[in-house]
Amino acid sequence: MVDVQTALKVCEETIQTHSKTFYRAFSMLPKKKRQAVWAVYSFCRRADDIVDESPSPKEDLASFRETFDRFLQGEVDRNDPIWVALEHTFQEFRMDEAPFRDLLQGQEMDLEQQRYETLDELLIYSYHVASTVGLMLLPIIAPRKKEQLKEAAISLGIAMQLTNILRDIGEDQAERDRIYLPKQVMDQFGYTEQELQEGIVNQAFQHVWEYIAFEAEAYYEEFFDHLHEFPLYSRIPVKAAAYFYKAILDKTRENEYRVFTERAFISKQEKALILEDIT
Repeated sequence: MVDVQTALKVCEETIQTHSKTFYRAFSMLPKKKRQAVWAVYSFCRRADDIVDESPSPKEDLASFRETFDRFLQGEVDRNDPIWVALEHTFQEFRMDEAPFRDLLQGQEMDLEQQRYETLDELLIYSYHVASTVGLMLLPIIAPRKKEQLKEAAISLGIAMQLTNILRDIGEDQAERDRIYLPKQVMDQFGYTEQELQEGIVNQAFQHVWEYIAFEAEAYYEEFFDHLHEFPLYSRIPVKAAAYFYKAILDKTRENEYRVFTERAFISKQEKALILEDIT
């Protein structure tokens, strides 16, 4: 059996390893709240890893969903740190199960769909795999404002997911045969799937990339419009997370859109400068 503090520490190590950006931003929360964020992140990470790394992802994702259903009924696997930490989080905060279910539905979409026809399809996918995370976190970071801030959480999730997609175009295509750039947008600017598979960065590719980046930046702005509604203790962490992610877009531009050969990231020093600017 795993005790709660050990479970929370494992979850912290998980986010520290896999998402330095989120870890840096949400480390500024009060201890109880940041530990809950680590637990939620670990749940999401487990689902994501099943889809990306499991040799039998459909079966394993179905099993993970069943384990979550049992968890909600009070049957907790006390040998697994994720479930122990998540139980603690559900006890400490009035969590909503719906976004957890929506996220699992989004992971299923990744197993069933490798191409997207329209931007609207991509936005629906982005809601399921990213906005849901923000909705999971609202009871932790803004418990008294969670209803008012739903649209803000959804907007930030979509913005971040579109940023992820634009950063990881080469990796998604080469390693997973997934193309998230909508076909209609690629057709609009005359960029072909063959060119994408060959890693060609031309003017057409830049136009496609910027079209999606414009959408992402618009969703960031929608989120920023509601930033003042967050409690003081969570305002800087969520603002930092948004600015850290938004900076990836400009970093990719600085890299001259070389998404097929290098991964844009924001260094510790750059994050420190961003924090200096926004605090």
